Amino acid sequence: MVSSKALIFFVLFSFSAVALKSAFADQEQDVGLVMNFYKDSCPQAEEIIREQVKLLYKRHKNTAFSWLRNIFHDCAVESCDASLLLDSTRRDLSEKETDRSFGLRNFRYLDTIKEAVERECPDVVSCADILVLSGRDGIVALGGPYIPIKTGRRDGRRSRADILEKYLPDHNESVSVVLERTHCVKLVHRLYPEVDPALHPDHVEHMLKKCPNEIPDPKAVQYVRNDRGTPMILDNNYYRNILDNKGLLQVDHDLANDKRTKSYVKKMAKNQDYWAQEFSRGITILSENNPLTGTEGEIRKQCNVVNKHH
Repeated sequence: MVSSKALIFFVLFSFSAVALKSAFADQEQDVGLVMNFYKDSCPQAEEIIREQVKLLYKRHKNTAFSWLRNIFHDCAVESCDASLLLDSTRRDLSEKETDRSFGLRNFRYLDTIKEAVERECPDVVSCADILVLSGRDGIVALGGPYIPIKTGRRDGRRSRADILEKYLPDHNESVSVVLERTHCVKLVHRLYPEVDPALHPDHVEHMLKKCPNEIPDPKAVQYVRNDRGTPMILDNNYYRNILDNKGLLQVDHDLANDKRTKSYVKKMAKNQDYWAQEFSRGITILSENNPLTGTEGEIRKQCNVVNKHH
């Protein structure tokens, strides 16, 4: 199972499309997004991205989790415009460096994909589209469903770090995001000074082995898989785990027991096809959230910096 906020993810969206549809219900779909937007300007764009994802995934398996998580962290914060990828400047903090982006990584591989696309079609394909399409193809690499994605997004020119907390809930605040791989920093409160009695006893031993210190080093590679059964496959196993009290975070426990969400969890756990359908719908809704299109924004030459205008 790999789901929504990955790497610490993944990126599993609680109720998947159910919650996301509600969150974005009042936003009209932008007519600027269409299927195969680059068919004339860069007909090989999506194939180049797909082949790069396959190549990079073959070399670095965890890249697919990163690409999937990028969709959530970028598109859920006001607009799907690759603001997530911008580096910090003297004036603006990067979204990548905020607490809510803890664990995000592998951005250099998006740069690799961008460079491959630029060699074929300079100044044509946006970083925002590359971010979403690499996430879509990463889902396939993980054994998940193929999701048709509209393109035509343009890149924003500013970081949204100052409003990020408004859109990205903390690990103990909401059931809207569930992590696939979780750093010990996020879960030690369920282990120390006493073990949370709601945890499955067999799972506690695994968690204590992975997180032996009450105060872990946030920079250390101390992650615990939320799914020990199928950790490298995108499926509905996460839901089965949390119904068996094998979730890691408080939000996992809440998602499985809250009367507003429990029925959805049970349905997701029972039916893989239903999960795939709702997961696909959730990704689609996220990817179409308030994009910049037409003459808005720009097409960045490098995904980590805005273009210089003279």
